[in-house]
Parts: sequence; structure tokens; C-alpha cells
Amino acid sequence: MNIAAKPQSKKQRREAQEKLILEAAEKVFAEAGFGGATMQLIADVAGLPKANLHYYFPTKESLYRQVVQNIFQFWLRAADVFDSAEGPAEGIGAYIDAKMEISRAYPAGSKVWASEVMHRAPVIQDYLETTLAEWTDGRMKVIQRWIDEGRMNPVNPRHLLYMLWATTQHYADFGHQIETLNEGKALSDQQWAEAKASVKQIILTGIGVSAEG
Repeated sequence: MNIAAKPQSKKQRREAQEKLILEAAEKVFAEAGFGGATMQLIADVAGLPKANLHYYFPTKESLYRQVVQNIFQFWLRAADVFDSAEGPAEGIGAYIDAKMEISRAYPAGSKVWASEVMHRAPVIQDYLETTLAEWTDGRMKVIQRWIDEGRMNPVNPRHLLYMLWATTQHYADFGHQIETLNEGKALSDQQWAEAKASVKQIILTGIGVSAEG
């Protein structure tokens, strides 16, 4: 006996539409940049009337900012482990794992962020000066505490973070280059696991920490 699917609620329909729009916008902004993207092009990629986009996001800038905020929220959650980790091996190791997985799952979002910053952040400079600055200061304090406790080598926390970002996001921002050097194929599950293990080994060894804790 077939049971009819329960109709979606208004909230569920709204969430599904927003998700579809944001996924399309992420792709278009990653390929065309903020200046080259249009609401019509995003609507075409999403397979929706342009009026639907304006219903949820009145302007291109509001849609763009939501795309940027979404990827940053993923990165923020990836760093939650800093606050609860026993030490740098657990905290930084788990952070590398999480950031690498985000690069694999959301490469377009990372490219949008990179392109925006490389163009001197004309749309999200206020975001960099507030949310990103506060987050960075908080993580630097955790790293400095580990250094003061003698649990890792005395390195500059800010530059360690820059290295972590650059390395993990490379797998998203330069995904085409990686695929080209991998015989034109995307990295397999095993290759991703090997990549994460290698990055952790190199960085943790560099700060005087064993990958096994």
C-alpha cells in the first residue's frame, strides 16, 4: 500500500528554495565574481524565475553576503574544537580535518571568499574588520596559551593560522590544478585521507607536536 508523501510546510518550502538559490549563487559568484554575476544568471542556474530570487534576497549584494557568511559559518564551527581540545595535537589536528572536509564539500564557497579578499573585499570589508578579526584574536589566544604551557613550539599564532588557512583552502581554491596533477581526476576518498594525514603530520611536526597527541 502506497502512502502519499506528506506535503511540505511553508517553512520547508522556503528553506528548500533558499538552499537552491544559495547553491546556484555560490557557483555563479565563484565563476563570475560579484561584478560578473547577475540575478538573472543565478536564477537560470537555479531553474527559478528571477522574481523568486528577489523575494528571498532583494539585491545581489544581500545574496552575495549570505553566500560569504555561509562559508564563514562553516569555518567558525570547524574551529569550535579549539575551545574544547585538550591540547594542540587534538585542536589543530581536528581543525585541519574539518577545514579539509569543508574544502572538499564546498569548494565554490571558498573560491568566492578568496576572490573577494583578493579584490580588497569591496563588499565584505566590514565583516573582515569585525567578525573575522574577533575570531582570529580568540584563536590566537588559545594557541598562545598552549605555547605558554610548553605544549608546542613558540611560533607566531597569527602566522600559524595563515598557514592553516592557506594549506587547507588550497584544496578548494586550486582544485582544478590538483585534479590536473592527479591524471585529470578528482581525489578519491583514500587520497583525501592521505592528504589530511600529510598536512597534519607536516604542520604538527613543525610546531613540535606529535600527531598522536
